[in-house]
Amino acid sequence: MIVSHFVFLHTMSENRFFVELAYDGTAYAGWQRQPNARSVQETVEQQLSKLYSGAAIPVTGCGRTDAGVHAHFFVAHVHLPEAIDLMELKHKLNKMLPNDIAVFRIYPVSMDMHARFQASSRTYRYYLYQEKNVFLKNSLFFPRVLNFDRMNEAATYFLGKQDFTSLSKLHTDVKTNICNVTEAVWKQDGTQWYFEITADRFLRNMVRATVGTLLDVGIGKLEPETILTILEAKDRREARHSVDAHGLFLWDVTY
Repeated sequence: MIVSHFVFLHTMSENRFFVELAYDGTAYAGWQRQPNARSVQETVEQQLSKLYSGAAIPVTGCGRTDAGVHAHFFVAHVHLPEAIDLMELKHKLNKMLPNDIAVFRIYPVSMDMHARFQASSRTYRYYLYQEKNVFLKNSLFFPRVLNFDRMNEAATYFLGKQDFTSLSKLHTDVKTNICNVTEAVWKQDGTQWYFEITADRFLRNMVRATVGTLLDVGIGKLEPETILTILEAKDRREARHSVDAHGLFLWDVTY
C-alpha cells in the first residue's frame, strides 16, 4: 500500500499511467531487464515495488535502448494497484531512484494507450566533439577533420521508407527491417556536433552504425552516394563500424 497520507485523486478505473523520465545509461545494460546485468527497467520496478509493500509493478518502456545508451526523454506505462497523489509519487520515486535516473511526470492515460506500440516516432541524437574536453563524457571525442556538408549530403539518402538491414545488428527477432526515416541531419551545438535522426521505428544498433558510416564519409573514405549502395546490399558487412554507445541519446518520443 502507498503510505496513508497520500491524497486519492484518481479512481480505480484510471489505473494505467504514463511515466516520463530520463536516464544516464552508463551504468546500465540498457533499458530492458536482463538476467545477469543491471537495467533501468529493473531499477525503476524495484523502487515502485518498495512503495507497494513488495508487490510486483511491471513497467513497459517505449523502446529498448542498448547498454550504455542514454535517454533524454523516455516514456513508460505502468498499472498501479490503487489511486494515488501523482506529485507525491513522483517526489518519493525520485528520492528512491539513483542519481542517474530522473522522473519528470506521471499522469493517467486510457487503458488502450501503450508506451511502445502507440509511439508514432522516435528521435535519437548522437553527440561528438573535436576539441578535447574532460567534461563531455557522454559525447564521442573525434579529433579528425570532418566535412559536415558531405555528411549531410550522405544523410539525405537515409530519408524515406527503406530496408535498413545493412545498418542493423544481425540475428534480431524483428519481423521486418523496414523503417521510415523523416529526418537525418548533422547540427552544431556550441563546441559539439550532433546527428539527429527521426523515424517511426529503429533497429538494434541502427543509429550507431549510421553514424559510423557517416563519419567515414566525413573523413573522405566514402562518397556520399555510396549510402545507396550500402542500403541496397542489405548486408551489415557493407556498412562501417558502429560508434561507441556513450554518445547516443533517445531524445524524444511522440504519440
